[in-house]
Amino acid sequence: MIKLNVQDETSRLRAVVLGTAKNNGPTPKLEDAYDPKSIEHIKSGTYPLEKDMVLEMEALNKVFEKYEVKVYRPNVIKDYNQIFSRDIAFVIEDKLIKSNILPDREKEIDAIKYVLDNIDQSNIIETSSDVHFEGGDVMLWNNHIFIGTYKGDDYKNYITARTNMKGVNFIKNLFPNKIVKEFDLVKSNEIARENALHLDCCFQPVGKNKAIIHKEGFRNEADYQYLVDLFGMENLFHITKDEMYQMFSNVFSISNEVVVSEQNFTRLNDWLREQGFIVEEIPYAEIAKQEGLLRCSTMPLIRD
Repeated sequence: MIKLNVQDETSRLRAVVLGTAKNNGPTPKLEDAYDPKSIEHIKSGTYPLEKDMVLEMEALNKVFEKYEVKVYRPNVIKDYNQIFSRDIAFVIEDKLIKSNILPDREKEIDAIKYVLDNIDQSNIIETSSDVHFEGGDVMLWNNHIFIGTYKGDDYKNYITARTNMKGVNFIKNLFPNKIVKEFDLVKSNEIARENALHLDCCFQPVGKNKAIIHKEGFRNEADYQYLVDLFGMENLFHITKDEMYQMFSNVFSISNEVVVSEQNFTRLNDWLREQGFIVEEIPYAEIAKQEGLLRCSTMPLIRD
């Protein structure tokens, strides 16, 4: 049996579900794309190729092997995008919470059934279809649960809005002893540089007291200020709009000391090393074209 345990974003990783790019299918039609960045690359003929994405995910898998992390991969579904395992479910403490993701993606959870079958079923949480959240919007830090959402009245018009206030309140009720803090994120269906698809596209903690942040990703300056007050300005690495677009905040922590990052994120990687982190650099720029990066393609099950 898998004994789930995830208390934060950075403790030593022991077991993880890593998505797969195998049999990813052809370049999607424009009307089938879920985010503005994919649309941009479909239009310009630069949408990532399966062979390149498979190599990138293998590079991440090798880093996990190096650190002796147990890796589960989804069963491969023909012609289907299964890269972003963070979207389909997430673990808080000893509970695995299934996301209500876009209806077209429901097969993805079936592909990890063999993992779910090894978890105490009383620890697997499902919700009604009007309660929306995806793992990219949910982050654990000490006694906090940070949740990205969108509070606009036009929520339903945004395919890029993945977590609603019903989702936030569901988590609040499930974890009454935690401080659940939601953040209203900037959304755009058309302009990738104006779209924080998930919270981890504009913010993520690293180590014990530091974080990467994009101020303009928050619709409300008070939300940004909340994080400044919590972490301290000197502990925050601020990223530009272009760096958010490249997914600088979507790195992945194997421990408080080790961060996996994209090899082209020179400014960030230099800063991380200055702060004393070991940075495992890998190629992941092709996967980034789908508006997701390292955190998006992982679903931690056990952290020490």
